[in-house]
Amino acid sequence: MINHVVLFKLKKYNSESEKQTEISKIEEALLGLKDKINELKYIEVGVNYDLATPSHDICLITHFDSIDQLDAYRVHPEHLKVAALIGLHAVERAAVDFEF
Repeated sequence: MINHVVLFKLKKYNSESEKQTEISKIEEALLGLKDKINELKYIEVGVNYDLATPSHDICLITHFDSIDQLDAYRVHPEHLKVAALIGLHAVERAAVDFEF
């Protein structure tokens, strides 16, 4: 199995409530991929408990049966829609893919 872990740091917002609203939209969009992409076997989204820290704000963990399935996920139209949404808000992204 392949574990795909992605961290996102979001841009600065005028208020913490505005940031939380945008995070909620991103979280909902990411979790919605579970029912739209067959290759996606598991998905979890974690939000940093302290949004005021200079660390990353969102962690995405997904599982796939193979690299080929991860590659199919990366170019899937539904994934690309969510990636575009995140791109409007993220200023940094870090990813690690590994077998487990």
